[in-house]
Amino acid sequence: MKTSVQVLSPDERHRVHEKTLNILEKTGVRMETPRGRQILRDAGARVDDVNKIVRFPRAVVESSLELVTRDFVLSSRRPGHDLVMNGGNSTLCPDGCGTMVLDSATGQRRIAMYDDWEKITSLADALDEIGVYWCQVVPSDRGKALGDTVDYFCRVFRGFSKHVQDGPKVDHEVPWFTEILQTVFGSKDDIKKNHPVSHEVCPQSPLTIDHKYTEACLALKGWNIPVAIMPMPLMGCSAPASMIATVIQGNFEVLATLCLLQANEPGVPIIYAPALAVMNPRTASPSYAAVGFSIMDMAATEMANYYGLPSESSPGGSDAHILDFQNAHEGAALSMPTMLSWPDIVVGPGMLDGSMVSSLEKMLLDVEVFRLAKCVHRGLDTSEERWLTDVISMVGPGGDYLSEESTVAALRSDEWYIPELGYHEDFEKWSAGDRTTLQEEAREKVAGILKKHEPLPLGNDIERELANICKRAREIT
Repeated sequence: MKTSVQVLSPDERHRVHEKTLNILEKTGVRMETPRGRQILRDAGARVDDVNKIVRFPRAVVESSLELVTRDFVLSSRRPGHDLVMNGGNSTLCPDGCGTMVLDSATGQRRIAMYDDWEKITSLADALDEIGVYWCQVVPSDRGKALGDTVDYFCRVFRGFSKHVQDGPKVDHEVPWFTEILQTVFGSKDDIKKNHPVSHEVCPQSPLTIDHKYTEACLALKGWNIPVAIMPMPLMGCSAPASMIATVIQGNFEVLATLCLLQANEPGVPIIYAPALAVMNPRTASPSYAAVGFSIMDMAATEMANYYGLPSESSPGGSDAHILDFQNAHEGAALSMPTMLSWPDIVVGPGMLDGSMVSSLEKMLLDVEVFRLAKCVHRGLDTSEERWLTDVISMVGPGGDYLSEESTVAALRSDEWYIPELGYHEDFEKWSAGDRTTLQEEAREKVAGILKKHEPLPLGNDIERELANICKRAREIT
């Protein structure tokens, strides 16, 4: 039997939905994009262009929910790594948009460069538990011109061979992005069918849908690119000062955006992905080590299940600035409950200090926590051959099971989890050895992975075409 956790009863999930519908209809959302307001007006929403407010009758919300494609696959270039959404599996995605790294050689923080980005991306590509790409750090030596953005997209598909959740941030980047997609993944029809990329859109809390990023998302109409809707309400700051109210607001912001996306492109796949955070009352900034962070994101996964939507969750972590005891205990304790709620995608491995500082060693440690969570979630295998009552009777009082065939078979199965990090033998062997710390071991393992790992090549013809696309983009700017 699988392990299950629950923070909202079925009745409470329904109450969240009903209260959300009430706010959608009576209060509405501020919609900064005129295009979005017109799309929703045509879909039956009530639009106040003067104040940029859109209100959603219940029928509009319900019809939008009926249109959504819920069961789909996020494909990967690498064989065997396609992700079946709503398929009962879970994968990791590195947290994104950091600006600094914790240097492996010096242990000091410094500004992130493209070389750091390449190592982070390569490590994520090498770890099987990480199935989705985010840009974990924004390289400071990456320019801001169109040519630099096009070059970045090409680098992403060279360096990461599994599913990519990234895309254009402004609408004029869309034609370049889709040309790159066709170069790497084939025809438009292939891309629409296989979903090699997904996109993310972040409504602004409270109750606002922005202009620039939303326009870029709307401009992808016709490509059937799945969208992860990720508002980030902060309890006590940009959301009310209670967990259940923050869950409601996050649900509101997801559903309002879902209505817009379905009106723009009926049937486009949606991933329910609110990142519900808790304010540090001393600083008014997010408190990543607040247990409420983890509890609310468990609730968000349950609301995704209520709607039958795939889920993407961003569990709590640590407020620590370095890899230390605080980071270890907070990171494991806060992420484990959210992982056990079993979202399709778990965002977060590899980041420190409010998701602004990337650490290669922490990425490996976080992956190990996820491996443990998978074992806990799997629970007990109660199939008939696992009960072994005949073996108990045969061995009898005072015997042992070391030489039993069932023990050998079990050791080769998933009944035993053999940790890949840390020391797990007796004190005498440890004290007689080199006493390598866990952080030092992680650093050595990361170096070994990066030395051996080679990204799945795109092929010479694709590389030549990507080079031509980059050249044309640079000539424009």
